[in-house]
Amino acid sequence: MGSSETATKTVNVILLGPPGAGKGTQARILMDNHGLVQLSTGDLLRGAVAAGTDAGKAAKAVMESGGLVSDDIVIAIVNDRLDEPDTKAGVIFDGFPRTVAQAGALDKLLADKGMSLDSVISMEVDDNAMVERISGRYTCGNCGEGYHDTYKQPAKAGVCDSCGSTEFKRRADDNAETVAERLKAYHAETAPLIDYYNGTGKLASVDAMADITDVSQSMSRALGKG
Repeated sequence: MGSSETATKTVNVILLGPPGAGKGTQARILMDNHGLVQLSTGDLLRGAVAAGTDAGKAAKAVMESGGLVSDDIVIAIVNDRLDEPDTKAGVIFDGFPRTVAQAGALDKLLADKGMSLDSVISMEVDDNAMVERISGRYTCGNCGEGYHDTYKQPAKAGVCDSCGSTEFKRRADDNAETVAERLKAYHAETAPLIDYYNGTGKLASVDAMADITDVSQSMSRALGKG
């Protein structure tokens, strides 16, 4: 039992990358292979609102008024989630932090909890290729497994590999014009995080345009698990 605990090192990692880079797909692989827990900002917000926590109530009030949820509220929700026992093996921050200010707040939060950030993986992509990649993607309407018209179709046409559902959906904003705007927003707002984390010595870059398996292997190596 002791040797198993020694062999299993807690790893906390941030995935950085623009829309369509494959963060969701790779997070799922890291979860399956290494027992990490994915912390997606959107899911955390919805969960906190549904649970009626103090932070969730604050977020609900802001969202219902049409405002943007503040960094303080997001950090409070992340704080609550990190206190849950399933995060002890390690977490994947997906979609957070988005700005350098949020990164600083996360550093302080982790330090206050006696935790550390082990790695920040930047998923490098070709912006032009993102249009084809994003416009062709769709998900299972039941379990959320991701697919693509060109790169990843179900083994059996029209049937989800993971849960067997025949219901699929596409995001309405997965079109060329919207993708271009989202990429622009990413580079303006989130890409500076690459410089921020590069200064900490924890940044690793992977070629996110490679085959899904190759990308996941590169990520495992970056985490010291490959």
